[in-house]
Amino acid sequence: MAGTGDGDAGGRLSPAPALTPDCARCFGLCCVALPFARSADFPVDKPGGEPCRNLLDDFRCGIHDRLRADGWKGCTVFDCFGAGQQASQVTFGGVSWRDAPATAARMYAVLPVMRQLHEVLALLREAVGLAPGDALEAALGDVHDDVVALTAAPVEMLLCVDLRELRGRVGDLLQRTSATVRERVRAAATIPTPPRGARPGADLVGADLRGLDLRTADLRGALLIAADLRGARLGAADLLGADLRDADLRGADLEGALFLTRPQLAAART
Repeated sequence: MAGTGDGDAGGRLSPAPALTPDCARCFGLCCVALPFARSADFPVDKPGGEPCRNLLDDFRCGIHDRLRADGWKGCTVFDCFGAGQQASQVTFGGVSWRDAPATAARMYAVLPVMRQLHEVLALLREAVGLAPGDALEAALGDVHDDVVALTAAPVEMLLCVDLRELRGRVGDLLQRTSATVRERVRAAATIPTPPRGARPGADLVGADLRGLDLRTADLRGALLIAADLRGARLGAADLLGADLRDADLRGADLEGALFLTRPQLAAART
């Protein structure tokens, strides 16, 4: 599973900000900055920059204990990877958008940038922990440390980050890590060739994949919406960016799955 914790990968990396949400140290940024549309995930429309109607004066959610029951499923699967408290407490020095309205627009603009940086950090930390080899591990560590520095950068620098370029650079390293790890796993065990349809970007919406041996399959970016994966074996399968909304993972063996994140699991049935 993706390295979404806050360890230091054995001391090989620069200390990073916390990569798990701490809502008590955030100004409810995800409840204000981000837009959403009325759908199966939300019961109403909300434009970006407008506080959610459920946000309380102390930045807590007034219906946190019944979000799904009241139709706010989208909130239950969202994960800022700790970007909320980083932006609130570090970038903006602990001064909220309510206390300093002039900073509100910039704070809302920083949140999605910071969230991507934190998600990238989580994936890089997992990749380093997989010990893909000295040269690749060093390259991963260098990018990780560059991103750590960005998370502490001033607002103006954060808003100029080329996220597409960064994602591309990181994606290449993660792909090379995945190929190395999957080859290593296949060499150490007798694993059948994954089914032909199990490929990057595959359209497997609603597919019946029950009990299949998908170990070491490359499912990066695959559409697995509402797929039936009960009892499937997904060890060392690359799930980077796979869409697992409403996928049935009950009884699936996810031990050792690569780049599987908390939001992906939260969106699935487990």
